[in-house]
Amino acid sequence: MQKLPRGVRNNNPGNIDYNPKNKWQGQTGIEEGVPKPRFARFDRPENGIRAIAKLLLNYHKAGFNTVAKMINRWAPPVENDTGAYARAVASEMGLSPFTPFNFTPVLLAIMVRAIVKHENGYDPYAASVYDDGIQRAL
Repeated sequence: MQKLPRGVRNNNPGNIDYNPKNKWQGQTGIEEGVPKPRFARFDRPENGIRAIAKLLLNYHKAGFNTVAKMINRWAPPVENDTGAYARAVASEMGLSPFTPFNFTPVLLAIMVRAIVKHENGYDPYAASVYDDGIQRAL
């Protein structure tokens, strides 16, 4: 049997780092069962998706108005091929990585789904899971 990706196991499909100061809805603590725990755990994937959407909305408010800027913040180049990550997400959104944009609920949903796909290697959730998490983030 194949092991689920870490983000799916943790109901944290964006692989958001655990920080005890963050009081995310549904956060249950730091991941367990790995040699070097790092990521937050959520009680259900909808709350992990809500956290992704909230972070992206906060990034945008802070002036990160392109996919490249957001992904560079989300997945720093010291750990990731940020350029490839940004191109993949921007492609899903129908944008250039360097085109400034404003979020609509639809564009936010596309970006969240693209991040989940990139972080986990596939998209494991039904549309209703995204709808619930994103609506509660708005």
